[in-house]
This record gives sequence, C-alpha cells and structure tokens, in this order.
Amino acid sequence: MSEKTEADIIILGVGTCGEDLSLRLLGAGIEVIGIEADLIGGECPYWACIPSKVMVQAAAAVQDTRHAAAMTGISEIKPDWAPVATRLRWITGGWSNATALQRYAERGGTMITGYGRLTGPRTVSVDGRTYSARRGIVIAVGSKPFIPPIEGIDAIEYWTTHDIMKLEALPSSLLVLGGGPAGCELGQVMARFGVEVTIIEPGDRILSREEPEASEAVEAAFRGEGIKIHKGARAKRVESRAGSIIAGLTDGTELAGDRLLLAAGRAVDLNGLGLESAGLDPSLRYIEVDERMRAGDGIWAMGDVTGKSLQTHVAEYQSAVIAAEILGQDHPPARYDAVPRCIFTDPEVGAVGMTEARASDQGLDIVVALKQLTRTFRGLIDGVEQGFIKLIADRKSGTLVGATVVGPRGTDMLGMLNLAVHARVPLKELQTMIYAFPSFYGTIGEALGVRRGLTTVLDPDYRGFEALEKVGR
Repeated sequence: MSEKTEADIIILGVGTCGEDLSLRLLGAGIEVIGIEADLIGGECPYWACIPSKVMVQAAAAVQDTRHAAAMTGISEIKPDWAPVATRLRWITGGWSNATALQRYAERGGTMITGYGRLTGPRTVSVDGRTYSARRGIVIAVGSKPFIPPIEGIDAIEYWTTHDIMKLEALPSSLLVLGGGPAGCELGQVMARFGVEVTIIEPGDRILSREEPEASEAVEAAFRGEGIKIHKGARAKRVESRAGSIIAGLTDGTELAGDRLLLAAGRAVDLNGLGLESAGLDPSLRYIEVDERMRAGDGIWAMGDVTGKSLQTHVAEYQSAVIAAEILGQDHPPARYDAVPRCIFTDPEVGAVGMTEARASDQGLDIVVALKQLTRTFRGLIDGVEQGFIKLIADRKSGTLVGATVVGPRGTDMLGMLNLAVHARVPLKELQTMIYAFPSFYGTIGEALGVRRGLTTVLDPDYRGFEALEKVGR
C-alpha cells in the first residue's frame, strides 16, 4: 500500500499539542498527515513535564523522610538514584516512539518521519517528497534547549535538560546555568540526592518572572538545603580543567563542578521552515497568530512557535482553539490573561495572571494582600516553614487579576485562583464561599478574610482582608 501524500490537514510538528490536535481531528473523521523528525509527543512526555516531575517526586520522598524526624522521631534515609533512573526509563517508554506511532496509526493518521519544509500555502516537502493539504497546515514545531553563546562551550561536554533525564548515575557536583523553573527544579532534585549544586543566575534573583517574595522564599529553602546560588553575573567562558568544568563569570569569579547543566531557557528556530513560501515572515522571532491561531489563509500555528507562552498547557489550549476552528465548532477566542505558571520546587510556586509589578506597569489601580502561609491553621498543622498567598485585585472591576501561592501543594491550590482570574469572579463571591477547614485551599479563604476572627488568632497583624473589602465597592 503506497504512502498517503494528501490529507485534509497537515500538522508540521507532532509534539504534545500536535498529537492532541491530530487525535481530536482524527476522532472527528478528518484526514491528517503528521510530520515529525523526533519523538511523537515532543518535550513533555520524554524530556520535560512528566519525567522531570518523576524526579521531583522522588526527591520529595527523600525530603519527607528527613522531615519526619521533626514530627515522629529519628528517621534515616540513604538516597539511591538507580530506582529513579529505572522509573524514568519505564515512564518514557525508553525514549521510544513505538507506542505513539502505533496509537497514531490505529486512529487513522499518517505519520511521516523527517524534517518538513513548507513549499507553498498547502504543501510541505519531506526528504524531497511533497505532501498536500486540502484544508490547511498547522505549524507546531516547538522549541529546543537554548545553548548560550559562551566562550569554550563547544569544547566541553555539557548537559541539557535532555541529557539529565537519562542519567544512570549522579555526579558529585553540578553547576546549573540558569535560575529559572527548570534550573531550580532540577538543581533541587540533584541536591536532595547528594549532589553539591551551584546555580548561576545572571539576574538579581532566581525565578525572576515571578513575585519577588516567591524568589525569596525559594532561595531561603535552597540555602537551607545547602544549594549555592551565585547571582548577578553570567558565565562568559567555560573550560575543562583537571577533570572539572570551570565557569568563569563576568564578575571575575570562577566556579567548578564535575558537570555543567544548561538550563538557560528554550529557543524557537523558524529558519528552514520555508515560511516565506506560504506568505509568512521568516525573520520574526515567533509566528504571529490571531485570536483563532490563524497565521495566514489556511495556516495555523500553535505552541512555542507562537511565543505566547512556552508551556505545555498553553499549547494544548491553543490546540483546542484550532480544532474548533477546523471542525466549525464554537470556542471563545484565545486569551492569555489567566495563564497558570507552575514551578515544582519545594516550596512549590503557583501563579496566574499578572504580578504586582506588571499590574502597576499597566496602570491598574490595584490592591495587594499578602498572607503568610506560616500563619494559617493548615500551615501550623503541617509545620510549614516557607510560603504565602499573594492576591492582586483590580479596584475598578472588583476581581482578581493575579495571584501567587508559594508553599506545599501551591500548584494545586492555584486551581481555585486560576478559575477566579479566568472567569473574573467578583471578590465578594469569593469572600462568601464556604471553605473546608482545615485545608490548604481554605487558607485562601483566610487571606480573603472569610474567617476574620479566627484568622487574627494566628496573625493579629494581617490587614489584607480589610483592603480587599473596598475593592469593587
């Protein structure tokens, strides 16, 4: 049987959102050709979201055992990376395409392995063969780990986030280049398994896109675990010397480690996609799309290439918008004012919407309430050492425009606040809900002043609820 060369839709790049869209369309009877040069499903199932959280969960189990001593008596643990490595191989399928390829074929899709290039508004070439789309093309080629232009980087053996997922054994020490979410998560994992970790952050704080209080809380936790953080200088050169990796920083400092992990973000590369043949500008950093994810006539783009947010859940959200567009179904236009940001450090950082600084920069008349999690009832029960709830409310609309939760289960607690920002729920509605006691999500109620009398028992100086009372009234 000859290979299909024409379909209703061609999806160029079958990462997480590409596979999601493929399965949605195939389920509705739409013919789909998927083109992917690497693993189907992309970063998330093999190199990022899922395997990294397997590592985080293992490291959390190590730390929980250490913490148990404070509540139950003497507790000892000897961390071993071997079971983690085994579980990573299992959960990623050994970094194999086999299961995904079978699933794609069983749903009726045609998968082409290779690098695709647009040759027109409805055609894509792979290894000299042309594939045609009757209805349109979706571009979802994703991004790759960013390799910073550092002197000597090509002469040493470094790790990216891809390499660290396949580790069979751990080094004694590790330099982590970048204090963003990936660098912080993976750095803490390594430290909890006995690796001496130093994070190099060129800015004045780690997790710089989040609230300053979040950076401070995570930094304090890292210091308590022996993780070193070198801020305010970037690596200008690296070299291998006497069996170690040496990083020379712009402030004159030299740092050494057995290994170097590059966690300086991700990069989108539009070169070689043939965008110009479809009337798109290849010189731009990202593909410009409208609220329906349309980049041109019969051309859509989604995921990292749109530059909206390099997060899996945003890409999947965009997939739903495109699916509705192709299938003629109703779907609200894409909006990004309530995008959740989840960082799985300990303490966890969950955030949605605007930070205080961004809201102020946009000229909003805001009210800010910050409630320390250590002064809540569930925080007291669990012996929480670091954490808070920060609410950013717009005085005019009477709704939350941003929120941050730092602490145990912070990313799960974010769910309620994510809904509040997305649905523009009036604060007065949030303040009249019944909150389960004593729960972590119930601490949001304490921040809002629902249990005003009891809240002041643990936190007599808290006045956030008084400020929030005046919002929207």
